Amino acid sequence: MIRSALFRFSPLAACLALTAPATAQDQPATGEGVEPTAADQALERDRFERLTVPVTIGGNGPYRFLIDTGAQATVVSHDIAEDLALPRRGQALLVAMGSAQRVDLVEVDELSFADRSITGLLSPLLHAGNIGADGILGLDSLQDLRVLIDFREERMRVADAATLGGNAGYDIIVRARRRLGQMVITDATVDDIRIAVIIDTGAQGSTGNRALLRRLRARAEGEVSATDVHGVRILSELSFVRELAIGGLTMDNVPIGFTDSPTFRALGLDRRPALILGIGNMRVFDRVAIDFARRQILFDIPGDPDPSRARTMFMRPGP
Repeated sequence: MIRSALFRFSPLAACLALTAPATAQDQPATGEGVEPTAADQALERDRFERLTVPVTIGGNGPYRFLIDTGAQATVVSHDIAEDLALPRRGQALLVAMGSAQRVDLVEVDELSFADRSITGLLSPLLHAGNIGADGILGLDSLQDLRVLIDFREERMRVADAATLGGNAGYDIIVRARRRLGQMVITDATVDDIRIAVIIDTGAQGSTGNRALLRRLRARAEGEVSATDVHGVRILSELSFVRELAIGGLTMDNVPIGFTDSPTFRALGLDRRPALILGIGNMRVFDRVAIDFARRQILFDIPGDPDPSRARTMFMRPGP
C-alpha cells in the first residue's frame, strides 16, 4: 500500500500545499508472515538513515527528518513537541489528499541541519507513525538550497548547489516557476497535452488531477490504495500514459493515479491538467536535483539504463 498524502496548511487565510512522505510501512516486505532478519533490519535502518537528514532543535537531538519538496511547512512530531515542551501557537486546517482536520501548531525557535540554522518556524504537529520519521523538512526550510536524490546510492542530500557538485554530470536542466513556494514545471506534456508538473520527493507514486484525466479520456486499468496523514483511505483510478515529456526528455508507459484531490485546488491547479510526480517514477534516472535558489530541476540520465530499475518505464532523451 502506498502511504502518501497531499495536503494544504492554512494558518491564516492563505493555502499552502504540503506533502507527507511515504512511511516505513511502504517498504517491501521481506516475506509474507516472515519476521525480518537482523540483516534485513540493518539494511532498512541504513536506507532510512540515508534518506533522512539529522536535525537538531534548540540544540537537542539529533532527530531524523525526511526531506519533502512537496511540503510547504516543516513538520514536527507530537513526541518531539512534548519532549521539548514546544509552545503551542493555535491551530490550522490541514487538508490531506482525502480529508481535512485541524492540527496544532508549535513554535520552533531554532532548527539546524546541514550547517544551517532556521529560526522562528511555525510548524504543524503530526504523529510520527503517520509520517515515518521524527519530522519533515518542508519548503520553508529549503528555499535557498538544493535537494539531491541519488538513486545509485539510495541517498538524499540537502546543501547549496556548489557543495553538491554544481551542474556537472546532469544531462537535462529544466526551468521551473514558483507557485506558493512550490517548484512547478510548465514545459511538460502527457500524451501531447500540456501540463504543470510538481516534483514531490514525499510522494511515492504520481497523481494526476481530474482535468488531466478528462483530457486523456483514459480508462482505468485498476485502483491505487493510499492513506493520507489523517489515516483516511483514498482510492485512485490507475492508468498508464503513453508518454510523459519534461523539457528534453521523455518517459514511456508511466503509471498515474487519478483522484479529485483538494491539493490541486490549494495550488490553483484544479482546472488545468496537472501532475504531481512522485519519487517512484523518478527512479529511471541516476540523479534528480531540485534547486530552489536557481529554480531549476536537473536530471542525470543513466548511460546504460538498468531494465530492472525502469520496469514498466523506459526513458530516452527527447529531440
